[in-house]
This record gives sequence, C-alpha cells and structure tokens, in this order.
Amino acid sequence: MKFATRLLNFDPAPGDRVSPACTPIYQTATFRQHDATEFGEYDYSRSGNPTRAVVEKQIAVLESGTRGFCFSTGLAAITAVTRLVSPGEEIIACNDLYGGTYRLFSRILANRGIQVRYVDLSDPDALADEINEKTRLVYLESPTNPLLQVIDIATVSEIAHRGGALVCVDNSTMSPYLQRPLELGADIVLHSATKFLCGHSDVMAGAVVVDDDRLAEELYLIQNGEGAVLSPFDSYLLLRGMKTLALRLDRQQANARTVAEFLAAHPAVEHVYYPGLADRRQQQIHRSQASGDGAVVSFTTGDPELSRAVVEATRLFAITVSFGGVNSTISLPNYMSHASIPAHLKQQKNIPADLVRIAVGAEDVEDLVQDLGAAFEPAGERSCALPAIAAD
Repeated sequence: MKFATRLLNFDPAPGDRVSPACTPIYQTATFRQHDATEFGEYDYSRSGNPTRAVVEKQIAVLESGTRGFCFSTGLAAITAVTRLVSPGEEIIACNDLYGGTYRLFSRILANRGIQVRYVDLSDPDALADEINEKTRLVYLESPTNPLLQVIDIATVSEIAHRGGALVCVDNSTMSPYLQRPLELGADIVLHSATKFLCGHSDVMAGAVVVDDDRLAEELYLIQNGEGAVLSPFDSYLLLRGMKTLALRLDRQQANARTVAEFLAAHPAVEHVYYPGLADRRQQQIHRSQASGDGAVVSFTTGDPELSRAVVEATRLFAITVSFGGVNSTISLPNYMSHASIPAHLKQQKNIPADLVRIAVGAEDVEDLVQDLGAAFEPAGERSCALPAIAAD
C-alpha cells in the first residue's frame, strides 16, 4: 500500500468483539483479570492501553519500525531516549535544536553526569573528528529548528555506528510522510507528535520508534517504569489527526513553497531559510532523504525591530510557540520556542535576533501571501525596540 493508504487502512480495534470502525477510547485505569496469579494482555493503563497500542503500532508502521512508544509530550519522549545514556557517557548533538531540547541536555542531563557536546553535523567530518569511546548517542534534527539546516542522516549514521554510538533523529519537522530516518540508517526516530502528526494543535504528545528488539525492550522498561505515557483520550485524538497527515501536508508544503518564494523576492527580507531554497549541496542531500520540503519557513529582515513589527501586524498568522497545525503561525524564536536556551549556549548558537519562523497552514495561499505583504507595509512605522532576551 502507498503511504496515504496506510494512513487510513489498519485494524482500529484488535480483538474487540464488536469490531468498531473507529478506535474506541478505552478510558480506564485498570483492567479486570481472569486469573488471580497471571495478568492478561492489559492490566494497568500505564503499562499498556488498547487505544494507545493502536496509535503506537500505527506510528511504528509509518516510520518503517517494529515498535512504537507514545509519551505525554515530545520532551518526555526525548527524555526517555536520553535514559539510554549512562553517567560518564556523552551525547553529541547538532548545534541547531529546539530550545527545550537544549534546556534538557544542558541543564538537566549535566546534573546526571552526562556530557552533551554540540557539533555542526551538517559537516559530517566534524562528527568524525569529535566522536570518541564515550559517545553513546548522536542526536540530530533534519531539517533543524529554527534554521532549517539539512543534515545527511545516512552519512552521520555510518560515522556514528563506526564509533559505536546510537543515532536518534527528531523527525518532527518532516513527519514520516516526507522522511523516514530508520530507512536511512538511524537507530531511533522521535516526534513531537503535537506537531504534524496530530496537526490540529489540540494534543500534546511524543513518540519514539525503533526497529531493534533490544532497544525496544529498553524503551518499554523506561516508558512503563517512569510512566510519562499518552492518555487514552489523547491517543484517540492523535490517531484521528494522523489519518489526514498526507492531505494536510500536501496542502501545507505547497503553501509553504509559495510563501517562501514570496519572502525571497521581498525587498525587506534579507534571507529565507527553507530546504527548497537552500544551496545546491543542501538541496541535493535533502532530496536524497526526503520527499518534500515541509511547511516551516524562517526568514530574517536585517532589523530585529522590523521583524517584531511584521510578526505583530499579521492577521492570519497567530503568534504561537509551536508549529505543524492546520492554522498558520508566526513567532520570533529567540523569544518563544528557543527562549529556554541557557545563556552560556546562546553565545555558541547564533539564532539571528531578527529571525522570524513561520509554520504555514492549510489556508488559501493567496490570503496568506496578501496578509504577509500587508504586514510589511506598515511595519516600518510600527517598529519598536525589542526587550532584552531573558536567560532561562
């Protein structure tokens, strides 16, 4: 079956005697047992729930994996993966990451005796120079957030495996519809399922997928033992959202391409960050591992005050901290999604002060372009000084 067909064709309720067409919400904390000394298939919803089991299996299938695990948030999913790393070992991470990931890696893992080093993984030679016997995990996004750099997943995986390290790819900006890192050599793929997988900005969820039985057992122990699992109701909403993933992303990335080209031609825009408009080398890598460019676009204006004015002048782009929903959103990453980067790392991670990130939705693209164009017109008159960026 083609991907869009697989999104819709799966067993919605394995073993349910009434064969519902839609996956039920098994809103129960515990399950009756037939035997006083042995558990049945389900016993307690932290350990396993039929609604969550359906969405976990579906995500695993879509990512070409064998086991999937759903968590209460994307950061809970990332935290679970870091539990595979022991004190005294280290993580090498790409140097352009979601701000919450930076906070977890640099402020929380440090207290557990785990070192995290940041490397420009868009240059594979940099990884080859930095990896050592302590490196347990290589962690990356591609395209990255918010600068949308492209990383060669297959090459990074090969180098990491030669050094004895696991590779984890945060695939949130692409989704399995556009990119499947396990097929490229990665060991672990994860999602903030809040984003494109859900697609409606009404669920917080995280997902991890592997295709290795030993890793799967380790991750299940962590998921069950720490308990940050996805609830039955949120599992139901996530599964419902995933059914329209192809429809949504086809429209959203077509819109994003038009928006990116409009911005690239605008005289007030200094630079546009988008895989489809990247340099030739980055485009070649991206085309080799992904089937589309996604729906996230970032740009700079050369003037932080002008960028703020544009963001605040839009009407159809809501100012929010996330991306991936059917409604278009806009933000200044330094003040929202990446405000939590620790102060000592902000010197290393150069997010331009004037960077604007847009998550393009499924509205009529002519309306979106018109709205952005109108936002630039009065922006110069409305521009005002930005507040200092607070250190988290």
